Amino acid sequence: MTAAPAVREESPLAVICGGGSLPLAVADHVAARGRRVVLFPLHGAAAADGFARQPHHWLYMGQVGKFLKLARAEGCRDLVFIGSLVRPSVWKVRPDFRILTALPRVFAAYRGGDDHLLSSIARWVEEYGFHLLGAHEVAPEILLPAGLLGRVPISDSARADVALGLDYLRTAGAFDIGQAVVVADKHIVAVEAAEGTDAMLTRVAEMRANGRLRAGAGKGVLVKAVKPGQDRRFDLPSIGPRTVEGAARAGLAGIAMTAGEAIVAEPEQLVLAADRAGIFVVGVPAGATP
Repeated sequence: MTAAPAVREESPLAVICGGGSLPLAVADHVAARGRRVVLFPLHGAAAADGFARQPHHWLYMGQVGKFLKLARAEGCRDLVFIGSLVRPSVWKVRPDFRILTALPRVFAAYRGGDDHLLSSIARWVEEYGFHLLGAHEVAPEILLPAGLLGRVPISDSARADVALGLDYLRTAGAFDIGQAVVVADKHIVAVEAAEGTDAMLTRVAEMRANGRLRAGAGKGVLVKAVKPGQDRRFDLPSIGPRTVEGAARAGLAGIAMTAGEAIVAEPEQLVLAADRAGIFVVGVPAGATP
């Protein structure tokens, strides 16, 4: 009689947590499937509370040796990075001995855009014996579905703005600039750079307030999409209720992202906020027109 093949026991999942609600949402989805989760919130990025419901260990940026020791002691083999994180100055990292031995590689990683830095981190993680996963691979529920999320419809003029925004991001993304753009009346009025989406929306609100934005209130769309060739284990474009609030203050008509390639934080609250503000939120199938 042939013995049944051994079943590989799923190891605990290590989650390095930046800011926002997504790290805890991912942890909850994974834990609901019966997999143990160990959280590693980052000082200066992650919120101060909410982590007590899962095993967790706080880290400062640069504490690579501490992370390796703790994660291995917990039995973790798979690792996810999730949450907002401002790219720190290399001088503000708190290096331990492990990272000090790799300083030439650290400085080399900083000489480039975010994609270059993140891909370098991915290589180091795997050299240390961990399997790096995207948050959407362990918690697919966080991905934006296709179609409208709320009750507010999208107009034909907004569809044209979305199409232009996606075309622009497909072209400009190769330069590792950003993942978001604001388009109004087929005119690109703002491009995301190092400041991030929220700050870009604040800039649009200021332009509208001082009359520099020619499109009227209720015109314009925030469009977000992955960069061509981006490592999708890191930094997928995301939106949450705060994004909706920023779009409303900027006087925009709506928000569009590529379905299945973007993350939604707090989807129920996001839909309520969008409906309240009269803003549409739409997931556009990759490669399709809205």
